[in-house]
Amino acid sequence: MSDGFDIKRELAAGLSGRVGAWRFIRGFVSTWHEPLSAADGWSSAELDAAGERLGVPLPTALREAYQLFGRRDDLTSNHDSLLNPDELYLNDGALVFREENQACAFWGILSADLERPDPAVYVRADLADESAENWEGWLDTFSTSCLEIVLAESMHAPEELCDFMDGSDEPLSPVLEEHFTLLPFPAYPTSQPDSTTRWFASPEAILRQDGDCLHVRARTEDALEELRELIDGDWLG
Repeated sequence: MSDGFDIKRELAAGLSGRVGAWRFIRGFVSTWHEPLSAADGWSSAELDAAGERLGVPLPTALREAYQLFGRRDDLTSNHDSLLNPDELYLNDGALVFREENQACAFWGILSADLERPDPAVYVRADLADESAENWEGWLDTFSTSCLEIVLAESMHAPEELCDFMDGSDEPLSPVLEEHFTLLPFPAYPTSQPDSTTRWFASPEAILRQDGDCLHVRARTEDALEELRELIDGDWLG
């Protein structure tokens, strides 16, 4: 993969736990974004203050993630938003740390799990009938959710390197499987009912397939144009 960063191998290691997840994010960001710096995270004191305000412990994985890249909106908040420490809040038995861009969904950690180092993450849809709302399982650990967040938010910036296709005249899976590497990301719920999310990569592009929809992020404008030519469809850009 590009610049010696093997995204498939590093992602597999990243899914094994917090240490691997943070290593993946550092390497991925160095290859596809501006490298992380000490100024990109929140301080321990700021996270302590958030926990004291809420009266609950902040899980180790959440603290480590916020200290590593929590201030980098380009990695966390291009589409949906990772909340700042002073914006974290409790809602119906969970600590909410992320909001969908139109407040249609929220991501959180169950209050009962907050003392776990790397707890599961749940998602809750904002429904007209509030009595029908529930916290539904999303990903098994917070560190895994961070991998998804950083990859997903990379699909939305910078604009000249990203594109989106909503449906195609031809099935997407065959061309993706032929020309790109399937990444070992676990299955998880998406906003599209009955759709399966799969991640693919090449040395010059990352792709997210949600059923018939396709998000892409390229390393260069030329690489993006080549990808559009390879995958025929009604591209947004």
